[in-house]
Amino acid sequence: MAETIALIDFGAGNLHSVHNALIATGATGVVVTADPDVVASADRIVLPGVGAFGACRDALVGINGMIAALEQRVRQNAVPFLGICVGMQLLADKGIEFGEHQGLGWIDGTVHAIEAPSADIKIPHMGWNDVSPTSGHDLLEAGEAYYLHGYHFDVTNTDDIFATTHHGMPLVSAVGRDNIVGVQFHPEKSQAYGLAFLKRFLEWKP
Repeated sequence: MAETIALIDFGAGNLHSVHNALIATGATGVVVTADPDVVASADRIVLPGVGAFGACRDALVGINGMIAALEQRVRQNAVPFLGICVGMQLLADKGIEFGEHQGLGWIDGTVHAIEAPSADIKIPHMGWNDVSPTSGHDLLEAGEAYYLHGYHFDVTNTDDIFATTHHGMPLVSAVGRDNIVGVQFHPEKSQAYGLAFLKRFLEWKP
């Protein structure tokens, strides 16, 4: 029986590309949804996100019952969860972007603006860059992926950092704990590397 993969639609994600990338890995049960009941029964959950932290957070919270469904299915039932770009950043305690905004609080830390250490470092961090795993996590392999972000996740506990990249300074490119993983890069834009990552996520048994 095919698994149900809930791709959450809260009006702030690159849904078309993420959906196509998941299908390209061979997934057959991808459901684009804003229905908390679908999320609450899904076998895997993907949360994309593009834009400002606060706007994404408000849009997600604005779906009645969605946060409760995520808490139940991800935190209590421990199904595999993937956050992409701002979907990863929302795992933080809070984000500092156009004010201070509360995150999901699943991974301790704060999302801050990237401060370029020199004038030749362009912000936002955009384009292909390395993914350097910090440990032997099942999902992360060394390679190059596509990034587009002006804010970064300052993670409190280094054990929660699965991979980093370098853009004038070290930046976190993947975080996680138990059944939860988030990536700052865009797997849906990262060609063979991204598809291989998504395939590993769909096969992952945390």
